[in-house]
Parts: sequence; C-alpha cells; structure tokens
Amino acid sequence: MGPEEGVLIVGAGPAGLMLAGDLAEAGIACTMVERREGESQLTRAFAVHARTMEQLDARGIADDLLKTGLRNPVLQFLQIDLSRLPTRYPHVLVTPQYNTERLLRSRALTHGVDIKSGYEAAGLRQDSTGVDVEVRAPDGTVQTLRAAYVVGADGRNSKVRESLGLPFPGRSAVRSMMLADVRLAEPPRKPPTVGAVGDAFAIVVPFGDGWFRVMAWNRRHDMPDTTAVDLDEIRAVAQRALGNDFGMRDARWLSRFHSDERQCPRYRVGRIFLVGDAAHVHSPAGGMGLNTSIQDSVNLSWKLAAVLHGRAPDALLDTYEAERHPVGRRVLRMSGALLRGVLTTPKAMCGFRDLFARTVLRIRPVAQRAARAISGLDIAYAAPSGAPPLVGKRVPDLPLTDGKRLYEVLRTRRFVLVTAADAPLPTAVTEGWADEVEFVSVPGLTRRAVLVRPDAYIAWTTSEEHPQRRAEAARQALTDWCGTGATTRQGTPTSGYDGP
Repeated sequence: MGPEEGVLIVGAGPAGLMLAGDLAEAGIACTMVERREGESQLTRAFAVHARTMEQLDARGIADDLLKTGLRNPVLQFLQIDLSRLPTRYPHVLVTPQYNTERLLRSRALTHGVDIKSGYEAAGLRQDSTGVDVEVRAPDGTVQTLRAAYVVGADGRNSKVRESLGLPFPGRSAVRSMMLADVRLAEPPRKPPTVGAVGDAFAIVVPFGDGWFRVMAWNRRHDMPDTTAVDLDEIRAVAQRALGNDFGMRDARWLSRFHSDERQCPRYRVGRIFLVGDAAHVHSPAGGMGLNTSIQDSVNLSWKLAAVLHGRAPDALLDTYEAERHPVGRRVLRMSGALLRGVLTTPKAMCGFRDLFARTVLRIRPVAQRAARAISGLDIAYAAPSGAPPLVGKRVPDLPLTDGKRLYEVLRTRRFVLVTAADAPLPTAVTEGWADEVEFVSVPGLTRRAVLVRPDAYIAWTTSEEHPQRRAEAARQALTDWCGTGATTRQGTPTSGYDGP
C-alpha cells in the first residue's frame, strides 16, 4: 500500500472485513491490523437479518452463509412473522458470528487484503494528506503505518475512538448476562427457545452443528463481568425461565457480560471513520447489532472507493455520518425497547406484553411494519429537498429482461441504471458511462429510469415519458453521481460529483 493511496482498517471483525473486501474488490489497497491471532470459535452475535443477507447476495456470498445456519421465519418471543417479507430472505439466519467472519475474511484475502494478526493500534495522528498509525507488533516493537484514510472497526473499546478523544455516551442496559456454548441432551423441538418468568430470562439458540448458545439472566444476581460463571447457575435460570434446562452439558465457553446502549456523536473526524461497535453498541434484543455494523461498512466502502479513484470529492464522505448516524440511533432505541419488553418483571406487565404479542402483532400492517424494521428492509436515507419519494430507499431485487437479477448485477460494485424495457436510453448516454455504470432494463417498470447506488439504495429516479427529456435527466444524474463520463471527458471537463 502506498503511503497515501489506500485505507488502513483497525479491527478485523465483521464490519472491518466487509469494508476491506469491498475496498479491495474495487481496486483499493487495504491493510488491516487485528490484535487477535487466529480465528475465534466464540461469539455473542448469531442473527443475520434479511437486509444483511441481501448485501451479501450483492457480493455473491449469501448462499455460502446460508449453508452454515438455520433459517427461522419467526422472530421468537414477540412472534414476529418474517415469512412475508418482500425479499429472497424472508427469515432470520441463525449462525455463529465466526461463520460470518470466516466468510468475509476469505473474501478479503482472496482480493488481496493484508491482514496483520496480533498487531494492535497504539495511537494515531492525521494531517491534510493522510494518517499515521502507530502499530504494536506481536514482539512488542512499534512501527508506523500511513494511509490516506483510517477506519476504526475495533469494537466497543475502540482505540481509534479513544485516540480521537471522542465520547461514547450511554448507559448499561442489562448487567451480569451469562453466556454459554453447550451441548444439550434433549434439544428443544422448536428452536430458538425464549422465555421470561419473574426475574429470570433465558434463550437457547442452535448453531446447527450440535452446539447451542444459551443466554441467561437473573435480575436479582447482579455480578461484575469478571465473576466466574458456573454452568449450574445457568441451568437454574434456564429451568426457571423456560421450564427446562434441556440437559445442558460439556460447556466449551462460559462468560458473563453487560450490555450497553451507547453511540458516538461523530462517525467521521477528518480522514478517520468509525464503523460498527466502535461507533454504536446496542442491546442483544432483536439481533440487530451485527447487522447494523456490517451495513455501516456497506455504506462507507463505495464512497471511499469513489473518492480514492478520483470520481468524487472528499465531501461525499460526509454523507456516511449523515446517513448512518440516524440508523444507529434508531436501532439503539428499538433494541432497547425490545430488551425492556423482554425483561419486564411485574406479572401484570408480563401479561400485557404477552397479550400485545398475541393480538396487536397479528394485525397484518403492524406485523409487517415490525418485521421490516427489525430485518432492516425499511432503512432509508434522507433525500434532498424536492427529490422523488423513492430516493434514499432500498431497491428490491428486480428481475431483469436478460434473466438475471438486479443484485447479481450489483456484484460489479458499480452504479446501476435501471430503465423500463419499453423506454430505453440512447446509446450516446449509455456509452458515455460504460466504464462506471451498469445499464439494465426491467419489464413492466413503472418508473421510467432508476439509478441505483452500489449499496442498493436509490440515488435518482424519474417518471419522465418524453424520450429526450428523460435522456437529459439521466445524463445529469449520471454526471452528478458517477463523474463526467468518457464522452464528456473527451470534451470540456466538468467538476464530477455534485450529488446530495
């Protein structure tokens, strides 16, 4: 990696690996430093929701992850039905985080990412042209790495965030949550299994390989994270909350932790960015933390690539914080509300919660809205004033006239201009951006043209019926978002990106 050409990522968890793979696939030199050595078989996260699966599909690796887990069409406890979601993935995939990491790591390495395991960031400083990062090697020596941009993907105790002097305001949502990976003598018939009675809460989740994750909490036994966990203690809580301990045995991992609800007020400081748990942490309710983290990187990666390739100005990078900070805030509030609902203790409130789940969530519009919110399908970014309502929203996986799907085309990591099959654009328009944009058509498309960002959100759309005006509008949208195009570059150059 040249001193001021590439990106240095601190932390090789799911968010960092997704970002690294995207950048490397786009031809950006990328180096990662990760204090862990080797692959971890331990994990807290195990839910991959529909929107994340769609993003993996747009990279050609969703099917590989599907093979590692179990597809659950119902989100337990609140009984939220995911089976009606308008997606190829109408379920939550239950798979250990290490499976997701392994897949993303393999992709990153395939595309040439340099992953330095056992290395830890010790400090950083930036100037107008790049960032210097002091890195401590496994033997204790310190070296300085320089990059054009640095991304902190180093978790809730982020050294990058600390070096920037940024606060991490919030609170502990629940303390002394116990975790265990165990074998079960009598596995539950319909996993995952969730229950709460009085002061006890427990969930049992299958990993699909004979191991089960158990999370248990006793409100009246609040202990520090450093306090050892005994499997008998987890059995007792599970027996109380679920009416059965399922013959838990052979624990390969026991841990105690507290769950925080925190969010950093800034995701960008100059040439340094925060993604994932370095920027926000959530309660485990709803399984949205891992998904939000990966989608941070999906948002940031194409923008960094566009800037580093000279197709967009540095100002495009400001939209990362503008778009993702509100999403992090929303997920924090939603997961916190779910957690408080799950851990409700007074019998009257528990009865109300259960009644709510049985009745209100059976109303189809309410159930669909809840399912779209938790799955991430309803995430949308603010559109510029006067823009059509669809701008900033997720684009569905449209079937194309050539038999392919839109998300298959998005695997090129380019913008995609979708036109109605009966309203093609002139060749002069499509040829001008042939190196930066994919052009496809859809039968029966009601909008005349839609420009899709590399992260599968709508950048621009029009219903213009007049061919010439539609072509002019498309040309302007392509110039705004994708640079001047080859045809224009041969004549008078323009400023390139002028998008929102």
